[in-house]
Amino acid sequence: MAELVYPPVIAGLRAGFAALGLKIRVHGVHHIPRSGGAVLASNHVSYLDFIFVGFAARESHRLVRFMAKDSVFEHKVSGPLMRGMKHIPVDRHAGAASYAQALRMLKSGEVVGVFPEATMSRSLEPKEFKTGAVRLARATRTPLVPVALWGTQRLWTYDDRSSLTQRGVPIEVLIGPPVDTAGDQHEATERLRRAVVALLDEARAHYPDDGTGQWWEPEDLGGTAPARPPTADSD
Repeated sequence: MAELVYPPVIAGLRAGFAALGLKIRVHGVHHIPRSGGAVLASNHVSYLDFIFVGFAARESHRLVRFMAKDSVFEHKVSGPLMRGMKHIPVDRHAGAASYAQALRMLKSGEVVGVFPEATMSRSLEPKEFKTGAVRLARATRTPLVPVALWGTQRLWTYDDRSSLTQRGVPIEVLIGPPVDTAGDQHEATERLRRAVVALLDEARAHYPDDGTGQWWEPEDLGGTAPARPPTADSD
C-alpha cells in the first residue's frame, strides 16, 4: 500500500530541522535491519522523541510505526497525521487491542517503535521499563533494538523552558545492537534498560553543550532537572 502521508511529513520535518539549524548526530544506524520486523525501544525525555527515532531509521529506509497514547490521535491536527502514518494508538486502561495491532505489524515485516517507560521522565533519567517491548519481540521473533536520545528535551518537554524555536540545538541519537530477549521477561527487560542506559551515558559523554546548572541536565550530573524520586517517576 502506498505511503501517502509519512514521506511528505518526513520531508517537512527535515526542512524544519534545517531551518532551526538542529545539529542531529545519528550513530549505529546499521543496527536497524533493512528488512523484516524489528522493535525499536527508546528512552523518553521529549514529546518529539518519536520524530527523532523515526528520523534515524530513515537511513535504513524504514518507516517506524510508533505506539503512542490515544489522546494524540484525538487531536484535530496530530490525529489525522498519526493515523495516516499508521502509528498505533494505546489506551492505557485497555491495551490489548494496541498490543495485537503491534504484533500484526511486526509479523508483516514492519518496524514498531516503543517507549518502555510509558511516559516521559521528569528527572531525565530512565525510569523503570515495562515488559511490553520484550514481549513483542519474543512473540514475533524479531530483533529488539535499543535506542537512546539526548537533547530532544531542550525542544519540548514538561519544563516550560523548553522551546521549539531554539536554534542550533545538538540532538544525539544512538542505536545499539539487538538485546537478547531469552529467559525471564523481567530479566530481559532489565537487559534492555541497561543497554539503553549505556547508550544514553555515551550520548551525554559526547554531548557538545555543557549542562552544568542547566534545567535540561539531570541533577546527578550537575543540572537542575527535578531529582529522581526513590521510586518510578509519576506523570
